[in-house]
Amino acid sequence: TGHDTTVSCPVALSRVRTLSTAQARRIALAAQGFGRPRPPAPGARHLAAVAQRLAVVQVDSVNVLTRSHYLPFFSRLGPYDPAVLDRLRDGTGRRGRARAGRRLVEYWAHEAALVPLESWPLFGFRMERPRTRAWRESLEQQHPGLLEAVASLVTDHGPMTAREVEARMPHAAHRPSDHWGWNWSAVKTSLECLFEIGAITSAGRTAQFERLYATPERVLPPPVLGRAPGAPDAPGEQESVVELLRTAVRAHGIGSQRCLADYFRIRGPRVDRALAVLEERGEVERVRVQGWDRPVFLDPQARRPRRVEGAALLSPFDSLVWQRERVEALWDFRYRLEIYVPADRRVHGYYVLPFLLDELLVGRVDLKADRARGALVARAVHWEPGTDVAAAAPRLMTELESMAGWLGLERVELPPG
Repeated sequence: TGHDTTVSCPVALSRVRTLSTAQARRIALAAQGFGRPRPPAPGARHLAAVAQRLAVVQVDSVNVLTRSHYLPFFSRLGPYDPAVLDRLRDGTGRRGRARAGRRLVEYWAHEAALVPLESWPLFGFRMERPRTRAWRESLEQQHPGLLEAVASLVTDHGPMTAREVEARMPHAAHRPSDHWGWNWSAVKTSLECLFEIGAITSAGRTAQFERLYATPERVLPPPVLGRAPGAPDAPGEQESVVELLRTAVRAHGIGSQRCLADYFRIRGPRVDRALAVLEERGEVERVRVQGWDRPVFLDPQARRPRRVEGAALLSPFDSLVWQRERVEALWDFRYRLEIYVPADRRVHGYYVLPFLLDELLVGRVDLKADRARGALVARAVHWEPGTDVAAAAPRLMTELESMAGWLGLERVELPPG
C-alpha cells in the first residue's frame, strides 16, 4: 500500500496475474490464521503454531482490556489459558536457565514484540545499526562505566527487573522529572540500550509485566546462540533481510512492498534487493490486485480459500491491521488508534477493537474490562456503512460473551440504545 518502489527484476506484463480485492482479502485472512475452526481446548501446540504463523506479536503495556499480546491468540483460537502463553514466552525459572518449552523471546521486531527464538539472530543487523551505536556512545559519554556495570550485574545476578538493578545501583537510579515521557533512569536507559544491542535479552516478564533482563547465554538455547551476533554462524545483513522478508510474505499471503517491509520495519534499498532475491527463487510472485496502483507480491504457497468464515475481535495491535493503508485497500476500513487522542476529540473511543465477521471488517467496539464490577464493558459500538446489523449483532455478542468468560468476567455490558 502507498507508493512503493518496484524491484528491479523485469517481469513480462502478460505473465502477471490479476486478482480481485475479494481474493486478496481471503488470501490475507488465511495467511494470518483466520477461517480455521477453533480448537475446543487450545494448548501450547496451538499457541506455538499461531506464534510461528504470525512470526511477530506486538507487546504493549496498555491494560484497559488485557495485555495486547494475549489478544491475537484469542482472536484466532478462542478462549485459552494465558499462563500457557506465558510459559512459551518465559520458558525459564526466575533464576534458572533456558528450558526446552520456551518458544518466544522479546525484541524490537516491529515495535517491542515477541518473536520465535530462532528469529532472534536475524535482528543482528539492527543490533549493530548506526542509531543503536550512537545511543551506546552517548550513554558511555554521559555515564562513563555505567553500561559495563549494569551488564556485569545482570550477568552475575540475572534474570533481573529494572527495579532490581536500580536497587543495587541507587546512585544511578534517579528519574528525571522535568519533562514528559518515559522518565527512565540512567540504569533503565542502560538496560534498554544493552537490550537493543543484544548484549542482554529478555527472560520473560513478571506478573507485573516488568521485563526480566538476562544475558543471552543464560536464557537462549545453544542453536540460537550459535547464530547470535558475533558467532561464527551469525547471518549477515542481506541473509537476514531476505529471511525476514520471506517470513513477512508468508505472514501476509499477499501484499505490496510497503506492507511487507513494514512487518519487521525494514527500510531502504535492502528491501528491493531482498524481494528481487525471493522473486528469482520463486518464493514470491508478482501479481496485480484490482484497484491497487502499485506492485503486489503473492506467496506462491499461500492458501487461496473460496470463502473465509468466522468472527473475531482484533487487538488494536493485531498484525492483520498494523499497516493502515493496507487495511483501507483491502477492506475500505479507515482505522486509527485513538489512545493518545484527547477524549473530546476521539471518534470511536479509547481502546477500539475492529470486529471481523467472515471476510469483512464490519464494526468497531470500544472495550474495557471493569474487573472490580466483573463486567466487560462495551463503551461504544460503531457499525460500518452497509452492515447487516441484525445479522452481525448476535455474532458480536457471542464473541463478547466468549471474551468475558476468558477474562474471568461475569457479564457483558452494552452501551445504551
